[in-house]
Amino acid sequence: MNFTSRLRQNDLLIGTMLTIPAPEVAEMIAKCGFDWLFMDGEHGALSILEWQRMMQAVGGRCPNVLRVPGCTEQDIKKALDIGADGIIVPMVNDAGQAQQAVDWSKYPPRGRRGIGLARAQGYGLDFGDYMATADDGIALIVQAEHIDAVDNIEAITQVDGIDAVFIGPYDLSASMGKTGEVEDPEVVAAIDRVTLACRQNNMALGYFGVSAASVRPYIDQGYNLICAGVDAGFVTAGASAVIETFEA
Repeated sequence: MNFTSRLRQNDLLIGTMLTIPAPEVAEMIAKCGFDWLFMDGEHGALSILEWQRMMQAVGGRCPNVLRVPGCTEQDIKKALDIGADGIIVPMVNDAGQAQQAVDWSKYPPRGRRGIGLARAQGYGLDFGDYMATADDGIALIVQAEHIDAVDNIEAITQVDGIDAVFIGPYDLSASMGKTGEVEDPEVVAAIDRVTLACRQNNMALGYFGVSAASVRPYIDQGYNLICAGVDAGFVTAGASAVIETFEA
């Protein structure tokens, strides 16, 4: 069963975030047993070609979900054409933006995705098979990371073609004037509203935390698309632990 099917049936999917522009890092982490890799194309300096190289290094061992830079036709089209198993669209703040993401992710007649030949379509060799399966086989995840998204979350979760809502707690708190205060009662209440809307519409829920401990409460609440930790954090934590043994 592929990533999208598991997401839609609310299987618990544990992933981690990749930010370092090195195929070798993606390859190593793909061997560690995660259910998916959150490739962050929104922040950092990586190009679409570098993300493709990282997907090639993973070699199908772990599903690759690329967060695109923005909710634009070009960003979504390129992410899909390099072979992403799913995309995460940031800052989707209303149902109109959610519908645009669907339109640009699905081929006609279901949507308006441009037709090209790239890695996803086997450079043309697998074009027919890909066209027949892409619309249903690729996960479309939108981020609720602004108070405007919270205010419109009931309508967003009713847009056909959205597979999951992924909460961005830090940006959400910033949009409420409470940067980083993810446990503030008002921020928690906003997250709870998103949770309720997703449950009412049988929508998968995602959450990011810097550690396993920080995401555990959301797993306990039934969130199933979990991203815990960041590749750069693993490197610095490991290096710091070595130094601490000498300083003890």
